[in-house]
Amino acid sequence: MTEPLRSADIHLIQRIIPHRYPFLLVDKVRDIDGYSSAVGIKNVTMNEPHFQGHFPGKPIMPGVTIIEAMAQTAAVMVGTALDMADRNMLVYFMAIESCKFRRMVVPGDILEMKLTTLRGKPGAKVWKFGGVAQVEGELACEVQFTAMMDLAGA
Repeated sequence: MTEPLRSADIHLIQRIIPHRYPFLLVDKVRDIDGYSSAVGIKNVTMNEPHFQGHFPGKPIMPGVTIIEAMAQTAAVMVGTALDMADRNMLVYFMAIESCKFRRMVVPGDILEMKLTTLRGKPGAKVWKFGGVAQVEGELACEVQFTAMMDLAGA
């Protein structure tokens, strides 16, 4: 019996979710505890295309991309736990709730996203997650979202 994976590097992430540059927004997922919780890491860099227009002279990571990075972390967590590598899993937002932004995220920041599963189990298509995103321990975003996971593949 093999030990369950506790982390996913960029190579495994790309085998689980279909996102690619410029929309792959998570660099690593660690502390994976089955499909119940995980921590995603996003290294925020100035060369990301949204910073050219958001905002010139004062680059700030758009809130929607922070939420997307959290959703990608959740998808990698579930995909890792359910052995979805190379299975063309797709994930679709269904709802975003209770979202609050508390701190700007800027180039040079390391965004740490702590996700937990609120509802969902193997075989289910609809999952609900809660998460917080922090920079150096300071809260940047908190959110709950619901997503449909096409676990059968595209």
